[in-house]
Amino acid sequence: MTTIRHTFPHEVEIVENIFVPMPDGTRLAAKLWRPKGVGPVPAILEYLPYRKREGTRGRDQKMHAWLAGHGYACLRLDIRGTGDSEGLIEDEYTECEILDGCDAIGWIAGQDWCDGQVAMYGISWGGFNGLQIAARRPPALKTIITVGSTDDRYATDVHYVGGCLSKDNFDWSATMLAHNDLPPDPEIVGPAWRDMWQARMRANSPWILHWLSHQRRDAYWQHGSVCEDFSAITIPVLAVSGWADNYSESVPRLLAGLSGPRRGLIGPWAHSFPHDVTVEPAIGWLQEVRRWCDHWMKGAPGGMVDDPMYRVWMQESVPPSTCYLERPGRWVAEAEWPSPRIMHQTLHLNPDGRLAATAEGVDEMPVCSPLWVGLAAGEVGRYGEDAEWPTDQREDDGGSLVFATEPLPERTEILGAPQLHLRFSCDKPMALVAVRLNDVWPDGRSTRVTLGCLNLTHRDSHEHAAALEPGRIYDAVINLDDIAHAFPEGHRIAVSLSTTYWPICWPSPELATLTVRTGETWLDLPVRPTDPADAALRSFAQPEMAAPTPSVDLNAGSAARRSVTRDLLSGEMVVDFPRWTYAREMPDIGQTVTSDAFARYRIADGDPLSASCETGANVVIQRKDGAFGHHSTGRLTCDATHFRVETSLRITENGATLFERQWDERIPRDHV
Repeated sequence: MTTIRHTFPHEVEIVENIFVPMPDGTRLAAKLWRPKGVGPVPAILEYLPYRKREGTRGRDQKMHAWLAGHGYACLRLDIRGTGDSEGLIEDEYTECEILDGCDAIGWIAGQDWCDGQVAMYGISWGGFNGLQIAARRPPALKTIITVGSTDDRYATDVHYVGGCLSKDNFDWSATMLAHNDLPPDPEIVGPAWRDMWQARMRANSPWILHWLSHQRRDAYWQHGSVCEDFSAITIPVLAVSGWADNYSESVPRLLAGLSGPRRGLIGPWAHSFPHDVTVEPAIGWLQEVRRWCDHWMKGAPGGMVDDPMYRVWMQESVPPSTCYLERPGRWVAEAEWPSPRIMHQTLHLNPDGRLAATAEGVDEMPVCSPLWVGLAAGEVGRYGEDAEWPTDQREDDGGSLVFATEPLPERTEILGAPQLHLRFSCDKPMALVAVRLNDVWPDGRSTRVTLGCLNLTHRDSHEHAAALEPGRIYDAVINLDDIAHAFPEGHRIAVSLSTTYWPICWPSPELATLTVRTGETWLDLPVRPTDPADAALRSFAQPEMAAPTPSVDLNAGSAARRSVTRDLLSGEMVVDFPRWTYAREMPDIGQTVTSDAFARYRIADGDPLSASCETGANVVIQRKDGAFGHHSTGRLTCDATHFRVETSLRITENGATLFERQWDERIPRDHV
C-alpha cells in the first residue's frame, strides 16, 4: 500500500514556470519545486518532451514534491519545441537536445537556490538523455538515475529488435506526431503562443521517415548510444528497470560496461517507476532516490553504495496469463556483474526434440512458420496492466520447432541473458528467427520466460547486413533478453524456434524455410547458484509519494484492451493495441485533455507482403480560450523492395480545421 504524504521535513514551494535561457536565446520552460527557507540545495533535473503543464502534471507532483520536501530543488524541464518551451523539435535525442541539457545544468547550478550540484533523474526518454548528457560531462552534473532506458539506441529500443523492424517503430512515431504540434499555454508563454503553435504545425512530421531510412546500426543510431564509449561516463550511475519492461537488459550491460560507481536494480515491474507500479511488489523508490542523492551530493554515509552492485527480483514460476498484477519471488543480489558465480550450462538441441546436456547426433530439422506465430506474444514494453503478457505458448509452438528437457530433477534458477548458438541453412536470401525460452508445467501449460529475435542477414553484425546464400550452412548467436527466473522441480525448460513472430517483428519479404542442424545447435543457460547472503539483504521501505495535483478521470473503467482477431476463412489476422486513451480534467489549471489512439496490425496468413500497421490519434486540449486538437492517421505497408509510409494530419481550433498535411513516401527495404 502506497502512503500519500502531505507533510515533509521541509515546506515545499512550487514555482509553476520558470524559463531557462539557452545560449542562442531560446527559452526552455521548467516547473520548480524547492524546500522553502533552507538556502542553496542540490538540484534534481528531469528533462522530457511530454508537456509538464498538463501532460505529466500529476505524476510530476507526486515525485518532485516528495523529493523537494526532503531537501532538493527539483525541476521538470520541457525539451525545446515541446510543452511551453520555445523552438522546434525534429527528432528524439538530437545533438541540440543533448547540448540544451548541458546548458540547462550549467544554468541551474548557478542559481541562488542551488548549491552548484545537479543530478539527472528520469524514466524512458528522461533515462535515455540522462545517460547521453552524462557522457558529455557537464561539470555540475554529479550523478544520474536512469530508469527504463537503454545504452544502445539500435539494439534495444523500440525501433529494431535484433535487426528486425519492431512493431513499436511506426506506432511510436504516430504517438510523437500527436505530441509535437500541441499548443503551448498562453498563461505561461503569453501572446506568442499562437505563433509558436503554428510553427510546430508546419515543422511536425512523422519521425518514422528518419527511422526507416536507417535500417542498420549506422552513425544515426550510434549517436546517443553510450555503449559506443562507456568510458565517457565517469559519474555515479543508478540504473533501474523491470523484467516486464522492454529495457531491462540495458541494466546489466551498464554494470558491465561502466567503470565508475554504479548500482543496478531490476524488479518485476513493467515500464514504470518502482513506487507506482502495475506489477507488484512496489518498493519505497523515492526513499532509494533520496539515499542515493544524499550520498553523492550531500556526503551522507551509506546509501545504496553499501548494497551489492546488482539486485534483482528472482521471479517464481507462474502459469501463463495475459495479465499479472503481482509476480511472486524474492530479492537476490550479486556483488559484481558479470558475476563469477553464474554457471553457464550447455543444453543441446537434439534430433528427437529433446534439450539435453549431451549432443546426440546431427540431423536437419526444417521449419517454415505460419504468420500466425506471434499472435500469442502480447505487448513489447508492457505499459499498462491488462492483456499485455504472452498467452499459453502452446499456441505459437504449433508453428515452431520445440525442444524440451526431461522434467527437472531439482529447482533451477537462472540470471542473465540466455544465448542460442544456431547452426542453420535457409532457402531464401532473407529470413528471421524468433527464439523463446519457455517454462513448461507438468500438465503441459507453457509460460514464456524470455525472448530473442534476429534478422539473419544481420548474423555477423547489425552494421553490415548480408543476404543468405540458399543452402549454405551458417552460424549465428541469438541473444535472449536478460531475465531472473526459477524453474521448479518437475517442470521442463523448452526452446521454441520460429521464422515469424508477427506483429512483434515485421516479416521477411518471403516465407523462408530454416533448416536447423540439431546436435550442432545449443543453448547457453546462465544458472545462478543460491546464495545464503540473499536472506540478509536490506529491506526496502514501503512506497511513498506526495499527493498529486487535482484531476478528474472522466472515463474511468472504459479503457480499451488489446484484442486479437483471426478470420479462419479469409486468413486475415488483426491485432489491436489501444494507445493513450483517456479524458482528464485538471481543475487547478482549468484544462481538460481527451485522447484516444490505437495501433492496428493486419496480415493475411501465407502472404508476408500483406503486413500493415494502421494508427490513429485524436488529442484535444480544452481550456478557457478554446479547444485545440490534433487528428492524425497513418499506415505502414510494404512490397518486396520498399516500405510505404502514408500519414494524414489535421489540426483544429474549436472543431474547425486550421491546418492539414499529408505524406506518402516509399523507402527501400535494406535486408529487412
